Amino acid sequence: MKPVLAFVQVRKTYPLSGGKGSRHALCEATFAVAAGQKIAIVGRSGSGKSTLLHLAAGIDVPTTGQVWVSGRDLGRLSEGERTLFRRHEVGLIFQFFHLLSHLSVADNVALPAMIAGENGAATQRRVEELLVRVGLADRRRDPVQKLSGGEMQRVAICRALLRRPRLLLADEPTGNLDDDNGRRVMDLLLALADDEGAALLFVTHSREFARLADQVWEIQSGQLRVPEPGA
Repeated sequence: MKPVLAFVQVRKTYPLSGGKGSRHALCEATFAVAAGQKIAIVGRSGSGKSTLLHLAAGIDVPTTGQVWVSGRDLGRLSEGERTLFRRHEVGLIFQFFHLLSHLSVADNVALPAMIAGENGAATQRRVEELLVRVGLADRRRDPVQKLSGGEMQRVAICRALLRRPRLLLADEPTGNLDDDNGRRVMDLLLALADDEGAALLFVTHSREFARLADQVWEIQSGQLRVPEPGA
């Protein structure tokens, strides 16, 4: 079975200002993530964590090497093709939620389908199903600014799961929450990833939350350390 996500000797460099050399944000990363696998990535700020997630999502492309998602080489797709591919195959969860304050809870969850012009009865059933699973069905018509931070992140998780993506990418999903809400959101995210059979790759500064994953990978100065199988 092909992995949901695979990096093959991926390097990402950025030119320094003034044209004086380049900075290596990610160095020769090679790994594979299977369906249902949950991976935590830890490392200091600026170590390359967000670069790795952006490459996995097809938001950016590698300088050298290959990024494969669901059997597609993202480097061979145009920017527009990567955007369409990401809408179907990747669910993104951010630290600051990125919800639209003028929309209701349900409409924020349905947003990916609305953008694609697919906001029909099947989408509404999926929205209702997800809100029930995260305990927010009774808030579906509320504007999101009335929610707490933890509730907003639950809405963001539902939005990421709306189109049943095979890959979930979360960048500090609990970073804007207190410890109690952070733990509840993290437990919920891991449980929903299990239920959906999705691969989950999440970045966190919390060693406690990282230990909830199947594996913990560490990145330092662009060097990714992936444990040997069975380690």
